[in-house]
Amino acid sequence: MVEGSMTQGAGQGPETERTATLRDFRVPAYVHETGPRDSGDLPGPSLATDADGPGEAPEDFPDGYTPTRPDLPVIRRGDTVQIAVEPGTASAPQAAGGPGPLFVVGDVHGYLDELIAALHEKGLVDAEGQWCAGAARLWFLGDFTDRGPDGVGVIDLVMRLSAEAAAAGGYCKALMGNHELLLLGARRFTDTPVNSGGGTATFQAAWLLNGGQKSDMDRLQDHHLQWMARLDAIESVEGHLLVHSDTTSYLDYGTSIEEVNDTIRETITRNDADEVWDLFRKFTKRFAFRDEGGADAVRSLLDTYGGTRVVHGHSPIPYLLGEVGSEDGEDRARTVVDGPHVYADGLAVAMDGGVTMAGKLLVQQLPLDD
Repeated sequence: MVEGSMTQGAGQGPETERTATLRDFRVPAYVHETGPRDSGDLPGPSLATDADGPGEAPEDFPDGYTPTRPDLPVIRRGDTVQIAVEPGTASAPQAAGGPGPLFVVGDVHGYLDELIAALHEKGLVDAEGQWCAGAARLWFLGDFTDRGPDGVGVIDLVMRLSAEAAAAGGYCKALMGNHELLLLGARRFTDTPVNSGGGTATFQAAWLLNGGQKSDMDRLQDHHLQWMARLDAIESVEGHLLVHSDTTSYLDYGTSIEEVNDTIRETITRNDADEVWDLFRKFTKRFAFRDEGGADAVRSLLDTYGGTRVVHGHSPIPYLLGEVGSEDGEDRARTVVDGPHVYADGLAVAMDGGVTMAGKLLVQQLPLDD
């Protein structure tokens, strides 16, 4: 597999999920507005998209989880620890000839300041947020927007770093996450009804329920939408199979990386709301690698697409560890995430440190020792 040829996919396999109770979904306040909004606002469809009724957060993740329900909590910017970018951080290590060091970034979800600080800490950008890592290679695993304060700013940064890294002999590339599909769908289809499997849904309602930020929607431009729509979903780099979601749904879209990416891109291009919704729904699946049979689920991807390890985002590490979201979770101390989580017999690496939960935005050099 030649680097830079990305593919996306979603498929079915052992999708085992634990039941997790979430007490606080903290969706944006304007989700619950019933009166008219400013003329520049998006149209406001009913949030009644499933059996729970309008805007009602379910107690559990049901077996047939659908993105018409809120997913993970949204923590507002004031609830997180702000990180200052300090000068003098060491530069990323440079190889003598050949490709530069390889880095991956977990879910960002609009936390631009935290992203710049994390990249700076690894020597990838300077104090002004400019690429300073020469031939280093950087992969983002998706989910740039929603929940956090500046998703469009994150997209702008990634696009700029892509140009700066290429000019310096390295690269900065990105995969598509389920929140890119969600934002594209909310912009393209707004309140067009789609078949959700649990009743009538709309992309806009799902976007709002899962942390959509009006400020991001207002600032989206055509070049942002085109960039998101062209992202690949899966890539193989030096034995690392990079994906966004910890799901086997990629297998639904092809038996090779190229086929998966082409199929998903064609699905988005056809602009059929139900097709894009089905794609988004599959990308919201999680925890396929976590429980009994998890290692076999990882192997199903590796056997099909190649590689020795899957590296993913999407599911925050505290949830993978089962240390939040359980019935007694409110009484437990907050899980401290210091780095990636290696699991599933060492075959999977989780990169979502839970920045939306006041956790850590992870940037990690690969390969990663257990």
